[in-house]
Formats: sequence, C-alpha cells, structure tokens
Amino acid sequence: MENQETSPKNIMLNYGAVLGLASVLIGVINYAFGNVFKPHWSISVFSTVVSIAVIVMGLRKIKEGNNGLLSLGQSLKTGLGITLISGIIYVVYLLIFMNFIEPDFTVKMLEFQEQTMLEMNPNMSDEQLEMSLEIAKKMTGTTSMATMTLIGSLFFGFLISLVAGLIMKKSAA
Repeated sequence: MENQETSPKNIMLNYGAVLGLASVLIGVINYAFGNVFKPHWSISVFSTVVSIAVIVMGLRKIKEGNNGLLSLGQSLKTGLGITLISGIIYVVYLLIFMNFIEPDFTVKMLEFQEQTMLEMNPNMSDEQLEMSLEIAKKMTGTTSMATMTLIGSLFFGFLISLVAGLIMKKSAA
C-alpha cells in the first residue's frame, strides 16, 4: 500500500512548491539588485543548481517510497509535475510583478532591447530595428512571457528528469 506522505502527487506538490518559492525568491533578489533585464550569469547557474537539486530530491523521495525502485517513466512524470507546479507559482509571481510591482516593465524591457540591438549592430537600418522591436513587443507581453516561462520550465524539467532518471533508475530484477 502506498504511503500517503510519499505519494507521487504529494511529492510533486511539495517539491514543486519549494522550487517555485525558490524561483520567486531568486527573482525578487534579482530585482532588488537591479538586474531584471540583464541578470548576472551566476543567477542562471544558481537557479539551475537549485532546480536540479529539488528535482533530484523529489525523485529520491519517490524511489525511497517505492522500495528503491524508480522507472524512467516515474522520473519523467515526477520531474515534470514538480516543474509544472513550480512554473505555475513563478508565473503568478511574474503576473504580479508585471502588473503591480513594476507596471512599466514591458516598456523598460523594450527600451533595453532596443539599446542592446543598436549596440550589437550599430549599422541596423530603421526598418530592421522597427521590425525587431515589433517582434520583441509581442514576446514581452504578459501572455507571451507567462507561456514562455511555463514552456521553458517544463522543457528544462524534462531534461533534468531525463538525465536524473537515467542515472537513478532501478527496476525489479
């Protein structure tokens, strides 16, 4: 009989909440240091390490609750569940951030992107710049950012779960 405390659903919810709150905390710290538009590379490394650690801990919990057995399917299902919950929590934060904390975030992001484009390619024509900014405007909208955040979260969750699952898998002999 499955222990209620270590059920896959509870593990996904608990570890997803931990990862989501950690992601929000990293986002808040990034904002506090004024690095929202161009975060330091160490933020990405730290965020990736945290994601790997939380997903692996969730997979270990599943393995422990299953008498040391873990299939690749269980690993993928659990890892994607964790990152889905985490992604949803982060999207809620992102919506609050973009609508209440920094309501002109989109405008500032577009200004930053325009400046970056001009620095990277000073010979860019006005037409090219306008076209690039139009695409950037579509990508920095609330719905686009939320969708890309969820898709990115699930993609990296899949990769982490796949690698960790391949390393940790153990079947009944």
